[in-house]
Amino acid sequence: MDIRRRNNITVTGRPDGPVLLLAHGFGCDQNMWRLVAPALAEHYSVVLFDYVGSGRADPSAWDERRYSSLEGYAQDALDVCEELDLRDVTFVGHSVSAMVGVLAAAKAPQRISRLVMVAPSPRYIDEDGYRGGFSAEDIDELLESLESNYLGWSAAMAPVIMGNADRPELGQELTASFCATDPDMARVFARTTFLSDSREDLSTITVPTLILECRQDVIAPREVGAYVRDAIPGSRLVTLDATGHCPQLSAPQATTGAITDFVGALR
Repeated sequence: MDIRRRNNITVTGRPDGPVLLLAHGFGCDQNMWRLVAPALAEHYSVVLFDYVGSGRADPSAWDERRYSSLEGYAQDALDVCEELDLRDVTFVGHSVSAMVGVLAAAKAPQRISRLVMVAPSPRYIDEDGYRGGFSAEDIDELLESLESNYLGWSAAMAPVIMGNADRPELGQELTASFCATDPDMARVFARTTFLSDSREDLSTITVPTLILECRQDVIAPREVGAYVRDAIPGSRLVTLDATGHCPQLSAPQATTGAITDFVGALR
C-alpha cells in the first residue's frame, strides 16, 4: 500500500534539518499543527500525517481490530518513518499520541531518538494513588454519549476540551474537526484513547523527553504532568502559560518555543 497516500503524509521545512514528526490526537488531523508547523519549518524538516480513520487518510485502509489498540496507531507512525526512511526523529505527540510515541520509540529506537509529549495522559481514569481526572463512571458516560450521538457529543465536548471560552473560534475549530471524522471510526479511537492505561510503558522510555502541560486542562490535569515526569527518568516538564488541551492552537508561540528550546539544547 502507498503509505504516503494512506496516511496523507506532508513534508515541509528544511530538507537537511533535524526531523520532527508531528502526531495528532483523537478526533483531529494534521491541521491541528497549522499554527506551529510554519515556525518549526524554519529550522527543521517537519513531517505531518493523519492516522487511518482521521483527516484525509485513506479510509479503505481502516481495520477496526488494528485501531482498537494504541499499537495500531504506533505502527502507522512507524510506517511513515519507514516510508520516508526517517532516523534521529523527534516524535511530537499531542494528547493520546504522546503515549503512541512511547510505544513507537520502544519498538523502533533506531528511528525515534526524542519525545515531546504535548498534554499527555497515560491513563484518564482515576485509581487509588493516581488522579487521571475522570472516574470510571465519567468515562462510561462520555463513551455512551459519544456512541449514541457523535455529532451532538462533538458540539458539546469540543469547546470544553479546547477551553478558552473567551476565544470561541478555537472551540468551533475543534468541533469541526471532530464532526469531520467518520463516527464509526471515531468511536473506536475514543474507546482506545479513554480506556487505555500506558503507565507501565513510561518506565521503558530511554530517550530524552519533554513534557508540555497547560496550567489548566480539564482532560490532563497538572497532577498527570507531574506523574509522567516522575515516571520517566531525566524527563523535563514545562508548564505553558496556556489553558485547555490544545496549546498548539491556543498558545502556538509558547508551544513552538518550548519544542525548539528542547531540540536545540540536545544538538
